[in-house]
Amino acid sequence: MTTSSMTKRAAKFAIIALAAASVTACASRPKPEAVGPTAPPPPPPATQPSAPPPPVSQGVLPGTQQDFVINVGDRVYFDFDSYSVRADAAPVLEAQAAWLNRYPSVMIRIEGNADERGTREYNLALGARRANAVRDFLVSRGVSSSRINTVSYGKERPIDPGTSEDAYQRNRNAHTAITSGAN
Repeated sequence: MTTSSMTKRAAKFAIIALAAASVTACASRPKPEAVGPTAPPPPPPATQPSAPPPPVSQGVLPGTQQDFVINVGDRVYFDFDSYSVRADAAPVLEAQAAWLNRYPSVMIRIEGNADERGTREYNLALGARRANAVRDFLVSRGVSSSRINTVSYGKERPIDPGTSEDAYQRNRNAHTAITSGAN
C-alpha cells in the first residue's frame, strides 16, 4: 500500500470517527444540574419592544350618557290619568338627582309622555304635567332648574306601539334625556 492511499484511508477513517462522535454527542442526555439555587434568567435585550398597554376596560365610563342610562335610569312611569310621582319612581329620581349633582355641567330635557287614550290636547297637557313633576322632584333635590328643559310629546312618541294595557303602562312615562355636558 502506498503512502498516499494510506493517508487517504486515514483521512476517511478520521472523518467517519468525527461523524460518529458528533452523532453520539447529540444523542447523549444532558448532565443533571447541581442541586441548589438557580440563577435568575437574564433580562430581555434592550432592543426588544415594550409590552403593549393593557386593554381598555369594557365597562361604562362615569359621567357619560351610557352611565346615566345604565347605572341610574332615564325613565319613570306614571299611573293612568296621573302626574304624581309614584313610589317606585322615587328611587330612580333620587339617583338621577345625585348623578346630576355629581356632574353639574350636564344639561337635561325631561320628555313627558302619555298613552294613546284621550285627545291630543289632553295628552299634551298631561305629558307637560308629568315632565314638570319630574323637574320639580329633581329641583327639590338640589338640581338647578336652569339645567332642565321640559317638553311634552303627549301620545305622539310612544315607546310601545301596542294597544294593550302593558303598552299603555310603558307609554305613560317621563324620559330624562341628556342634551349636553356629558363626558
